Amino acid sequence: MASAERNLLLNFLTLASLSILCADTAFSIRIPDRISSIPRELSEPSLKTAVLSLGSFWRSEAVFGCLNGVVRTTAGYTGGSKINPEYRSLGDHAESVLVEYDPKAINFRQLLEIFWSSHDPRQVFGQGPDVGNQYRSIIFINGTEEARLASMSKEREQTKSRSSIVTTQIQQLGSFYPAEPEHQKFELKRHPLLLQLIGNLPENELERSSLAAKLNGYAAELCPPRTQKQIDAKINEIIRKGWPVLRDV
Repeated sequence: MASAERNLLLNFLTLASLSILCADTAFSIRIPDRISSIPRELSEPSLKTAVLSLGSFWRSEAVFGCLNGVVRTTAGYTGGSKINPEYRSLGDHAESVLVEYDPKAINFRQLLEIFWSSHDPRQVFGQGPDVGNQYRSIIFINGTEEARLASMSKEREQTKSRSSIVTTQIQQLGSFYPAEPEHQKFELKRHPLLLQLIGNLPENELERSSLAAKLNGYAAELCPPRTQKQIDAKINEIIRKGWPVLRDV
């Protein structure tokens, strides 16, 4: 399904179901108070984490959410010294994304490949129209092997062009602070129909949902083409069957 057709479909269905959505009090998204500013424990011990900064965390979270092997994503702040940073008061932190992934399905090296291909590491002090220290490019490392892989990948990236310098920093991971609820799954929240299709999850469930992570990438049209088509097919199937809840893609 082409991008224009997908947008028309989502817009049409949103309008067609507006009366249903307005009547359903469960449709409102519940946003609890921010619970914690310390790194959360992994829910599955077999998972690993990677933390990367590549510009706005709205887009960064969507970039990684659709990858096979990525289980969850969280937008947040890290790389600075300020305690309990907030969106309007970041201090010296960078907008970042924490990626929880299954190392049997995807590895740190592959995540770095997506990192390099998803932003301009040669742009100084920002990304695209977003200018500022909070949008700087950083690979956060946790251990010798990650440090080695990060350094090697940066060297490879630099060899692609000697006319400009790769500005990406490689930095030891410190505290990661999850961003406020309104910044989590931002691209997905711009499409109320998709939220409706997965059952209007409470905010805390939405943040931790693997399905929401994938749909966040889908909503931003950042999934691999094959995955985008699979999700298109699932949505069309739901329409044919009469609006059941979307459980997986």
